[in-house]
Formats: sequence, structure tokens, C-alpha cells
Amino acid sequence: MSKIGEYTILPISIPPTPAYPKHTTHTLYLRLHAPKIPTENDERSLFVVNVPIDSTIAHLRAVFASLIGAGRVEDVTFEHERGYAVPSKEVALVGKASKKRKRGSEGTEDNGVAELPQIWDRELRRSGSTAVVIFVDAKSVESALKAVRKLHKSSKKEKDSNGAWPIWGAGIEGKVPKLGSARYLAHQRLQYPDETVLKMNVDAFMTEFNRMEEERTKREKRMRNVPDEDGFVTVTRGGRTGPARSEEAEQKKAEMAERERKKREELQSAGFYRFQVREQRKAEQGELVRKFEEDRKRVGAMKEKRGRFRPER
Repeated sequence: MSKIGEYTILPISIPPTPAYPKHTTHTLYLRLHAPKIPTENDERSLFVVNVPIDSTIAHLRAVFASLIGAGRVEDVTFEHERGYAVPSKEVALVGKASKKRKRGSEGTEDNGVAELPQIWDRELRRSGSTAVVIFVDAKSVESALKAVRKLHKSSKKEKDSNGAWPIWGAGIEGKVPKLGSARYLAHQRLQYPDETVLKMNVDAFMTEFNRMEEERTKREKRMRNVPDEDGFVTVTRGGRTGPARSEEAEQKKAEMAERERKKREELQSAGFYRFQVREQRKAEQGELVRKFEEDRKRVGAMKEKRGRFRPER
């Protein structure tokens, strides 16, 4: 069986290890990458499910190199590394312009905070996690899926089908950090980085943190003692800023008076108060009575005129 639903099955051969000295087979599931938010790389990407826990970019490059040749994989992104989808060209242009307009405002702060030194030389994946493999072109994606289908056909003819599948980790010996005890020895060493490197990372982190705090303080200072459209003043931390100048106070007073006048006119025109509604109803009733009396007089005059005798001449 070469497919399950829309997924193409790719078994990989895992060689024996000191921890598990037996040959085994692990199964990957491949399909064309179709995220909810379309990106420019979708047509040349494969969505891979059930990657092994020791997966690295070098491992997946080697797997597809054994299928369609080297140099066809551009990049690999694992599940926990996909913070957000890179939008398409049109969306990217709009997002770029929007970010340019809102630079320095809340919600668009730079995420360039310096990271502390890593304490693991190699990451392990969650069991059953996923990855996105980006190829150099869409033709390489079709070639990879076609090569997997050919492997399934050839494995049916051979008695030992394990020899037909790609070997996990073949050709990358010495290119990735080792697991087992070597991993924990490296972890022990990386837990105590050089003092100079650690100081540089901490200084960079605190510099970025201070910059963000300074921007937040300036933003709160601008909001302080400035009433909103309803006349309320936002209370912020930091105490009083001292008395304002008389020109500023008079300007704020005039703005508040103008705002109150407009608000009062809107309420009066809409008939917000009870006495306004009552007076409006009285005026409407008086107008109806006046029109009724006019119509009654007009009808009476018409009757009187029609009933009067007019002799012939």
C-alpha cells in the first residue's frame, strides 16, 4: 500500500544502534503542503508527518537526496519552529506597509531580543511531530512523490523490501551531534558558558528590554492628563507630571466645551430627554387639531355653497 487518503507512505530503514541492536522500519507520511494561510512556497513544499524524534535538517536532506539526488531540498522547518506563516506576495506588501506606519507602536515591537546561549547541542522532536520540506522547485516535489511510488513497486518484486527504502542517517555521519551519553556530556559543558559570551548576551537582552520600557513610559506619558472623547482621563502609573501651562489648560478647556456643546445638540435633536419627547408630542397633536379645523371649515363652506339656490337667467 503506497497511499493512505491524500498521504503518500514512505518507509525508512533505521539501522541498529547500541540502545536497540535490531533493524527496524519507520514510516513517514507525505503530501503537498496546503496550509490555511497560503504562502509563496506551497507549490514546492511537502508536508511530512511522523518524523523521528532525532530528525534534523541533514537527515531529511539525505532521505530526499537518496530519492531524487542531492541539492534539491532548499530548507526544512519543523513543527515547533513555525511561529507564523509567511504570507503571499500581496499580503506581505500590505503587512510591510502597515508595519512601517505603526513602527514603535504597541503590538508591533521588534522581537529582536537577544537569546541566551543554548544548553543543548541538538534538539529532539516530539513523537509524531511534523515538518515542512521546501524544495528548489515544484518539479522536485513531483519527482520525490514519483520516486516513492517507484520504490513501492520495486519492493513488491523483491523479497527483502527493507533494502529498497532510504536508510535513516546514511551519509551524514559526523555532520550532526551524537546522541546518548555524548549528548549529556555536551549539555553539561554548555550549561556553563564562557563569562564573556554570557555577559554579551545579558547586556544585549537588557539593552533591548530598557528600550522597550522607555517606549512604554513615553507612551503612557502622552496618555496622561489627556481626556478621551467622553471626557475621561486615563490614570497611569508614575505620579503627577506637574502643573500644565495656562495656554494648554485654556486650549483643553475650549476643546471640552466644544465637545460638550456638540454632544448636547446631538441629544436635543434626537429627543433624548422626556420633556423634549412630551413637547414634541404636544406640538404634533396641536398641528393635527389645526389641520382638522381647517378641513372642517372647508367642508362646511362647500356644503353651504352647493345647497344655495341659483335661478336661471
